[in-house]
Amino acid sequence: MLEDDFGREVTGVRVSLTDRCNFDCVYCHNEGLGDTRGPMEPSDAEMSTDDVVRFLEVVEEFGVRKVKFTGGEPMLRQDLEEIVRRTPDSMETSLTTNGTFLPGRAEALKEAGLSRVNVSQDALDPEAFAEITKSGAYDKVMEGVRAAVDAGLTPVKLNMVVFEHTAGYVEEMVHYVADTDGLQLQLIEYMPELTGKPEWNIDIGRVHDWLADIADRVETREMHDRKRYFVGGEGSGGSEGMVEIVDPVENAEFCANCHRVRVTHEGYLKGCLNRNDDLRPMGEMSREEIRTAFRETVANRVPYYGEYLVKDDDGEWVVNETYLGVDPEPDPVAADD
Repeated sequence: MLEDDFGREVTGVRVSLTDRCNFDCVYCHNEGLGDTRGPMEPSDAEMSTDDVVRFLEVVEEFGVRKVKFTGGEPMLRQDLEEIVRRTPDSMETSLTTNGTFLPGRAEALKEAGLSRVNVSQDALDPEAFAEITKSGAYDKVMEGVRAAVDAGLTPVKLNMVVFEHTAGYVEEMVHYVADTDGLQLQLIEYMPELTGKPEWNIDIGRVHDWLADIADRVETREMHDRKRYFVGGEGSGGSEGMVEIVDPVENAEFCANCHRVRVTHEGYLKGCLNRNDDLRPMGEMSREEIRTAFRETVANRVPYYGEYLVKDDDGEWVVNETYLGVDPEPDPVAADD
């Protein structure tokens, strides 16, 4: 297992399969909005099925035991089931999706070897959902969540980005998850640098405090030093929901506990989601080229907050010039989520 200079072992990879998406979420990285006619074979700009599988087989040699497939919307790839089926047996496989294509495919994905799914779900009201996602697919998403639970892709984690537009829906979502078997909730801190709208930001600490007040118990995960809150269901016979907060913004502890390397849909490796200046190509995706690029990426991983960004004398985050010497390929598209 490879370890970076900060003692962080790389135990998982996050593989973007496409930059296409059939949603236009207002908080997104704006990775999608390409051809969204439906599931298709990979385009010339995307890694092929064989490329993805070869990459996973190589990183398995380095002790990587988890892979999450992302996009854009990864279920716009027609070959997703084949990729999952051909993923090394030693790896736990998961998927981040908006859920619209889970009806009709959830069982096939489970049979192919998928362990679980994360489904984006920012509101339980169709109008609010449409306002946030610019999509009228609310019913299809809800159907997809049920299909995933029925197929055994559990726990199904609902991903909810917490910002000005959604903060008022958090309480309802927490109780919904606590009262519904097979679901968990991930409250994801809004990252204003991705949309250029800092006015949408809220104090995530207030959400932590509220959950701590209502939770039956609290745990801390080693991964990213995340807090998990276990909340009892409203009037249900002893049911309990798990709510986890993903809060990376200005959080050096979060970055110090990151153990993932990311891959863009074009086949570039990156050691940090927030950086686009550390991209490394894997050439023609031969096994040796993948090994070399993976070793170099891990060796050059830097915690974003606390190292790549450091606080100056005024307490403001500034770029640490020590890490500005990385020379990525010119103009690659750094799609990852």
